Formats: sequence, C-alpha cells, structure tokens
Amino acid sequence: MKVLVMGAGQLARMMALAGAPLNISVLAYDVNSQRVMHPVTGQVFDETLEQAVANADVVSSEFEHIPYPVQAVCEASGKFKPNSRAIKAGGDRRQEKALLDAAGVANAGYRIVQTETEFKAAINELGLPLVLKSALAGYDGKGQWRLKRLEDAQVIWQDIEAFMAGADHTLPQAIVAEQFVRFDREVSLVGARNEHGDTVVYPLTENHHVNGVLAVSTALPSESALQQQAKQMFDAVANELNYVGVLALEFFQVGDKLLVNEIAPRVHNSGHWTQQGADTCQFENHLRAVCGLPLGSTALVRPTVMVNILGEDYVNPAVLSLPSCHLHWYGKGKRPGRKMGHINICGATPKEMAARFSALSALLPEASFPEVAEVAAALQQRVKAL
Repeated sequence: MKVLVMGAGQLARMMALAGAPLNISVLAYDVNSQRVMHPVTGQVFDETLEQAVANADVVSSEFEHIPYPVQAVCEASGKFKPNSRAIKAGGDRRQEKALLDAAGVANAGYRIVQTETEFKAAINELGLPLVLKSALAGYDGKGQWRLKRLEDAQVIWQDIEAFMAGADHTLPQAIVAEQFVRFDREVSLVGARNEHGDTVVYPLTENHHVNGVLAVSTALPSESALQQQAKQMFDAVANELNYVGVLALEFFQVGDKLLVNEIAPRVHNSGHWTQQGADTCQFENHLRAVCGLPLGSTALVRPTVMVNILGEDYVNPAVLSLPSCHLHWYGKGKRPGRKMGHINICGATPKEMAARFSALSALLPEASFPEVAEVAAALQQRVKAL
C-alpha cells in the first residue's frame, strides 16, 4: 500500500520507518519546495502533487499548516485521512475553538479579536490575566502573548498589530484571547480512530515545556478516572470530526478536571515515547488507521520518558550505555531551537525508569537541555511513594 504524507519532516520520516515492516510505502510532499520525496532517504521523485495523489492509495498529513489549495487537491481525491476539516481546525485556533464547543468538551473561555476595540472588550469580558494566541501561524510558543497587567495592554496590542500586519499567509489573521488557566500540570492524550469509529488511546502523558516548546514527556500508569475523562473527550472530538488516524489532545489539568488546550490532527511530539514504551507506536497506529488495518494495542508495556533534543546535533554517546535508552535523530541541519531528535529511556517500573532518567539527565548539559535535570529530580521524588 502507498501512503502520501503532506509534509516531509521528522513525523513523515518516522511514519515511513514504522510502515516498512507492514509493507506500507510512505512518500512525502514538501509543501515548501513542492517536491515529492522519500522522507528517510531524501530521494526526490519527478511527480507533481496531483500525480503523487493519484498514485497513492491514501493521502495523510504530518502537520496542520498545509496551504488550502494543497488541501483542496487532497480532499478532492477522496483519499485524505484525516479530512480537511480536521487539518484546518488544527491550523486555525478559531476553527479549533468552534470544534471544541461543537464537541461539548471543556476549554478555556475565549473571545476572537481582530481589532483594538475587540481587544479591549475581551479584557473587560474575560478579565486578567489573558493568554493571547494568533489564530494562524503560531506554534512552539510563537505568536503568543500573556497580558497580566492592564497598563501593559497598549504595548502588547501594538506588538500584536505588527505581528498580524507582517504575517505571511493569504488567510485573514486574528487573535484568540483566552482566560488564563491556573493549572496543576499539562498532560496530553494521543489516540487513534479508524473509519468504523473504533478508537484506542494511549496512557495520559505528562508534559514539561521550556519557553513554550515541549522538552520532556513522561508516560506512567494513568489514574483511571482521569484517563476515562480524557478518553471521553477524545472520542467526542474525534467523532465530531469523523476522524481517521492519530489525533492528539493537549490538556490543562485543574484538580480532577481536564480542559482541552489544543488539538493536533496528527502524530504528536508527546507521543514519541510510544516507540519504546507502548505495544504499538503512534506512527504504526496512524498508518493502520488510515490504511484500514486493525488498530494496534496502545497498552503501556513499560514506563518511559521522552526528552527532546532542541538545536543540537550532538549528544554524548555515553547515553547509549544506559539500559533501555534509545536515541532518535531526524537527519536535520543544526539550527537554534530546532527539533533535531529525541531520546527515549525506559524502565520495568516507575522507580527504575526514574533512576535511569536521572542518570541520563546527568549526561545532558544544562545549557542544551534546560530544566531536564530538575524534571528528573522531581520525578524521582514522586515515584518514591509508588
């Protein structure tokens, strides 16, 4: 079976690696260069988008920011999984908020802002502090502002105006103003839905961000009530979209309640731990779902931590001497802040995994992996009670 993925980054690469044992051939379409290529070898094929779509059995995506004309070609083929509505909701926070409301899942109170008058109205209606996010072109902490004090409103609005004026896109930009959520922790749920409406989900994953970018994800046995709540919310969103493929929901946990922060209509960074920690990794399950194959087990087979490698093309090789430590490079050129790879480290028990994570953190320099040592130390303290 042949799958064409919109986007030629590391997620398409890992889909291709996961698909090979199933005899699923994965090619990628780079929306920037407009070339069809192999996401692992980099081989370029002399095909147009239309030809590549025609030659594929299934068309899918590794990211949300696909130009609408490209999405239209994919959708018209009848092969696009997940569908264009899902991709657009993931790439436009206005559509995302409307989706969450339609699905009936809890999320932060919000207002859509396009003018200074609407900005002031949002402040009055929602109160402070506010989190302000660009509807389009914002990711990994970009296109976001936090308004804590009324006296800072004018300066922030001027920055927002400049951002919207300089945005490189053909769709009208806006800002989603959200009530600030005082959360206990950030967690995410990655799951898969097939064309028959069957769903499977992985254990809730605890996430730690640095400067708005995911740094560490921890997969441990989940609290059953919280896991059930997350699964219900996942099903509500996936069913509302008639979704096919892997979908991720990012949550704020407030006490014993979850609020959806964002959705990602694709395989997700916080699910990379599944390569070593789950029975079936998220990349294989995505291909299973879009290709009409039975969904694989999402059971946690061993506690696992994933550490992102950001802006670095070197990691001390000694990390590979640690038991159950796996290094995944993406084959990218070095650039500050760029996702260059990740490390998965596992243990038979939470305590063993935490001890190994602590040993790993000692081999990762603080300058390149800020706060990782602190996360490792906190995890060790937490699992002592288990």
